[in-house]
Amino acid sequence: MLANYLIGLREGLEAALVVGILVAYLVRTDRRALLRQVWFGVGIAAGVSIGVGALLTLGPQGLTFEAQEAIGGTLSIVAVGLITWMIFWMGKTARHLKGHLENALENAISVGKGAIVAMAMLAVGREGLETALFLWAGITSAGSSLAPIIGATLGIATAVALGWLIYKGAVRLNLRVFFQWTGVFLIIVAGGVLAYGVHDLQEAGILPGLNTLAFDVSDTVAPGSVLGTLLKGVFNFSPATTVLEAVAWVAYVVPVMWMFVRMAFRSGPPVPRTAPAREPAAAAA
Repeated sequence: MLANYLIGLREGLEAALVVGILVAYLVRTDRRALLRQVWFGVGIAAGVSIGVGALLTLGPQGLTFEAQEAIGGTLSIVAVGLITWMIFWMGKTARHLKGHLENALENAISVGKGAIVAMAMLAVGREGLETALFLWAGITSAGSSLAPIIGATLGIATAVALGWLIYKGAVRLNLRVFFQWTGVFLIIVAGGVLAYGVHDLQEAGILPGLNTLAFDVSDTVAPGSVLGTLLKGVFNFSPATTVLEAVAWVAYVVPVMWMFVRMAFRSGPPVPRTAPAREPAAAAA
C-alpha cells in the first residue's frame, strides 16, 4: 500500500504541477477564456489513462495462464523502463519545466484552440499513462488485495490536494528534495517490479530457471505473515527468489541508483520552492 501511495503521490503531483503551470500562465497573461481548452485536454488525458488501466486489467482475461504471464511480465518490464526514464527526465528538466511548458502553450495559442487542447492533453497524458502502467504493475504484483488500490487512490487524491494548495500559495514544498527521495524509493520499487516481471516470464516458459533459487527464506519470512506482506507490498520482495530474479534486481538497482544519486544529489543552483500566491504554481517546478 505504501509503495503504491507514493507512486500515486509523486506521479499525481507531477501532473498537478503541469496543470498548475498551464492554468497560472493563462491567468497571469489575462487569457482566462482559454482555460476551457486546457481543462478539456486534461480531461481527455485523464480519461485515456483510466481507459488504459482498465484495458490492462480486463484485456488479458480469458487467455491461457502462460499468455497472461507473458503479457504481465512484458508490461512490467516496460513499466520499469518508463518509470526509470521519468525519474531521470524529471531530475534533469525540473528546473526548466515551467519555461518549457509556457513556451509550448504560447506556441499552441498562436495555432488555435485545438492546439491548446492537444498540448494540454499530451503534457498531462504522458504522466497519466506512466502512472497507469506502473500502478498496474505494482498492484498486479501485490496480488488480489485491495490495499494497493486504496494506497494508489489515496496517493493521487493527496497529490490533487497538494497541487491545489500549491496553486493557491497555501503550501510551499521543496520539490528538489521531494523528487530526490521519492526517486530513490521508486528505483527500489522498480527493481522489485522488474524481478516480478522476470518471474512472470519464467512462469510463461520464456525465460529459464524457474526452479533455480538464489535463496528461500520462507521459513523466516512467511508469505502470509505481517512482515512478508509488508515486504511484498512495499518492495515486491519474494521469500523464494530465483537466481535470474536476483540478478535482474541487482543489475538494475545498483547502476541506476548510482547514476541517479550522482545526478540528483550533486550540488548545483538552488531550485526554488513552490510559488508564492501572487504567481500560483508558476515556479513550482
